[in-house]
This record gives sequence, C-alpha cells and structure tokens, in this order.
Amino acid sequence: MSHLWIDASAGVAGDMLLGALLDAGARLDVVRDAVDTVVPGEVIVDVAPVTRAGLRALKAHVDPREPAPPHRTWTQIRTLLSPLDGRVRDRAVAAFALLAEAEAAVHGTPVEDVHFHEVGALDSITDVVGVCAALDDLGVESVSAGEVAVGSGRTRTAHGELPVPVPAVAQLARRWRVRGGGAGELATPTGMALVRSLAERCEEVPSMRVDAVGVGAGARDTPGRANVVRVLLGQVEAAEPGGAVLLEANVDDLDPRLWPGVLSALLEAGASDAWLVPIVMKKGRPAHTLSVLCDPVRADPLRAAMFRHTSTLGVRESPRRKTALARAFVDVDVWGEPVAVKVGYADGVLVQVMPEFEDLAALARRQRRPERDVLAAAVRAAAAAGLVVGADAAVLGGLRATTGNRLP
Repeated sequence: MSHLWIDASAGVAGDMLLGALLDAGARLDVVRDAVDTVVPGEVIVDVAPVTRAGLRALKAHVDPREPAPPHRTWTQIRTLLSPLDGRVRDRAVAAFALLAEAEAAVHGTPVEDVHFHEVGALDSITDVVGVCAALDDLGVESVSAGEVAVGSGRTRTAHGELPVPVPAVAQLARRWRVRGGGAGELATPTGMALVRSLAERCEEVPSMRVDAVGVGAGARDTPGRANVVRVLLGQVEAAEPGGAVLLEANVDDLDPRLWPGVLSALLEAGASDAWLVPIVMKKGRPAHTLSVLCDPVRADPLRAAMFRHTSTLGVRESPRRKTALARAFVDVDVWGEPVAVKVGYADGVLVQVMPEFEDLAALARRQRRPERDVLAAAVRAAAAAGLVVGADAAVLGGLRATTGNRLP
C-alpha cells in the first residue's frame, strides 16, 4: 500500500508541502489543472529549485493574477471545491473544514459564517487543492506525520499582532505532538490543517520501503536551520486478510433529520457498514456515536466524508478483524416478480438466508400490499427453492443457472 510520511520537524506551510510532493514526483500539470478547476484563471503555479541552509529543495510559487483577491467564506469555498474529482475533493473539503472549525472556535462565530483571511486567499486555496491533487497523482493511499515545529515569539496577521503559535494553529494542534523548534511562525494554519486532515496518526518514520523523497522549501532561508518540509513516499505492508478499520465520532449538535443522509453517503463512499448508537455525553447532553467500518484503504476518503457530512471535530480510529461468510444473492419469484435473497454460507452449508428488504419494500409498493405479507411470501419462495438454513450450499449451483445469482 502506498504510504506518505511527512517530516514537519522544521515547520509546515501549504506551499512547503506542495513543493515536497512535486519534488517527490507529482506532476505540475495535474496540480495546475486541479487549481484551475477551482479558481479558473486566478492564479499561476510554478516551481523552482532553491537551497535552504545549504540543502537542495523545490520551492512552489503561487502568484495570484488579482492584486486583491477576495476573502471567501467557508460556504463559498466548499462550493468552489465541488467540481473536483472524488478523493481530491474529499481531502480538500476535509482540510478546509478543519480550518473553518478552528477559525470559528477562535473568533466565536458559526462555522458557516467564517470569513477566511490568509487561509481564504488564493495562495492557500491553491496550496490545499494542489496538495490533494498531488497526493492523488502519486497514488497515496495513507498518510502519517511526525512532530510539528510551530515556532515561538509573535507574528503579524490580518487580525493584528498575535503570539506564536497563532490561535488557529493552536486549535489545530490539539491531540498532536508539537514543539517550539525555532523563532517566528513555523507552522501556518493551512499547513497544520493539511497535516491534521491527511495524517492518520502522529509517528516517527514508519516501517516502509522508501521509493521517493521530496523536499519542499519555505520562503525564508535561515542559516543553520533548513526551512523545509520533507516527505517519504513508499510501500507499507497491506493489511492482513480480514483486516478492517473502525472510524468513530461522537456528535451532539447535528440535526437528527440529517442522519439518514449521512449514513447513506458513507455507504456510497465505500463503507462496509455504518451505524449510530445513542449515547449521553458530559452534562447529560444526548448525542450519537457514528461508527463506520471499512477496508483500511478506504479509511482516508471515509474519514474525510465524516468531516464533510457531520459537525464532528475529530475521528477516532482503531483496527478490527472481520470474519465474513461467503455470500451470494439469488432471485426468487414472488407473485411473478424477482426478489433478491441474500445467502451466507460456510463449510458447504447455508448459514444465513434473508430476503433483501429494499426489494420487498419496492414490491409491496407496486403490489399495494403490506410489507410483512411480501416478506412471508419471499421466505416461502426461498424455502421452496431449497434456500433454508442448514441446507447444502450445492443448491446455489442449480439456482445460479435458472434464477441469476447477482454476486459470485
């Protein structure tokens, strides 16, 4: 599985990470095309080799064509991102969602009303979209990162002079290892949001076969301290057969009418299963735990989808082992119409037999009959076809030729 590790021990900014990914082999034309999809004709992206404290690096240059680009709200940015391809869009949305949540927490405003300043300028939109497009171009399936240097002292921003780390970076740094690492602002909100939204965990260099190294430069060349972000791209062992990942988040502030759509979106995005459990949180607040079970290679986009479709600020992750029955879908005839029956089997014996409810409900609507009557008729039809618990699984061989098994 293709894995990327981010070395942010000297700090991190969006353009530094973009330069590192381009240096590792991502194609500049792919990045430009993605950026032009979001803000067509508004920015020029280029790269140039530089040195930082004597080390070679690639500097990504983002030059707005407008002298005073507009400040945009999170709602506007989310709309701009919508034409991007699936995984690129999901990763970009997740990064900006974290930025919006951090800014809202800092300024005490609703997330949807947040107006971005530095992070909403064209260069930061370009950094986020460019990084996500570069990851997709490199085929990166999973990401981790090390400790982040945030700097020290004070810096001047659109909100005036602020302490380092600036408030948005401090918010984004929660539950992540950080250190000072030097004078000045070393981690920007955009860079920190990219690390937090992309990286599954904070770790030292993982066990991996390194295929490429990329070095991206920051703007300053500080003597004695290389102002760079490094990335290591390589292969990690694939998850063992039956391995799965459980993603979870506790949510207490989402309109309950939205939950059915959230679960549907997660299943459509590739989740093996998704469900809700009612819980009671601190101060007696009613809430839900959203649980998503998935293949490890789907964890990144599904985590991004959880951030996109809910109001959660964090997603927990833990490995799981899943034992699945071999299964098939067989059509049986109910009142002249096909109804799918899901069959699970092991060691040559049928273990589970259950008509698919969506087919039952659709047939009940067409026939104007109660769903329970359709269910009873489907169970009878399945039994007549030999589909009963304990039956020899060889019965599927005969049914496959006559009723059209939908899954091998």
